[in-house]
Amino acid sequence: MLALIAGEGALPRAVAEAQAERPLVCALEGFPPDGIAADITFRLEHLGTLLETLRDRGVTQVCFCGAIRRPRMDPAAIDAATMPLVPVMMEALGRGDDGALRGAVAIFEAQGFTVLGAHEAAPSLLPEAGVPTRSRPAPGTEAEAQIGARVVAEMAAADVGQACVVAGEHEIAREGPDGTDAMLARLARPIPPHTSEAVDPLSWGADVVGDALGVAADWLGGEDGRPPGARAGILYKVPKPHQDRRVDLPTIGPATAEGALRAGLSGIVIEADGVLVLERDRVVEILDAAGLFLWVRERAA
Repeated sequence: MLALIAGEGALPRAVAEAQAERPLVCALEGFPPDGIAADITFRLEHLGTLLETLRDRGVTQVCFCGAIRRPRMDPAAIDAATMPLVPVMMEALGRGDDGALRGAVAIFEAQGFTVLGAHEAAPSLLPEAGVPTRSRPAPGTEAEAQIGARVVAEMAAADVGQACVVAGEHEIAREGPDGTDAMLARLARPIPPHTSEAVDPLSWGADVVGDALGVAADWLGGEDGRPPGARAGILYKVPKPHQDRRVDLPTIGPATAEGALRAGLSGIVIEADGVLVLERDRVVEILDAAGLFLWVRERAA
């Protein structure tokens, strides 16, 4: 039997709907999934009890899916079944995002569960390489994608973020802890030219932000030779290099397509076999209506 260790968003429902039999949906308290009821709501302080419950219910496989923010643990609320796991849990929570998720996987595997990636539980969510939209990438998009790949590799060193916005030769914004849609929403604001709000305000280092401020302001203000409102640049989203793809695989959906449209981008570039697409037909419909492209790019060697 499969259990979903679910967080927020539409991914848990999509994974559940891909199964022949409904999985057991276990939601971390405070992070309910969209569109599907949780069978079990648990606290991190009761993880040991959850593991016992899963075994009692005949669960042999688990799939982590959905978004959560790093939860805090209340030492006074830790139950007896969870107490032996506390050293491992605290070590995991002290790492970056990827490290914390690897720690969670290790806990479940040590208890005898097989951990499936969302792409393994619902392979139809991974689109084939190619361009499913009517609009196609412009000739300069490959160069923008290469810049995006370098940016995401830099972000991976800090173990945060899987997406960025690139226009021409310039990095415009990086995904912060609040996610891709929030990054796109910041770019969509009506911002006066040459203000620091034109880039993601979450600092990634003075050298990166200092270079990006003027570039982003010029791009958003139409001062790079394009008229104001002209579509330019891409959302680039891929897994982190060397990421455990069973957890936190990047996801896009209709909200991402709408965000790219409002941000004035020309399209979205994702990695084949590396990014889940929710409601794919709706995503393509939104992009086609606006003349944007989706490029499912072959994974670089």
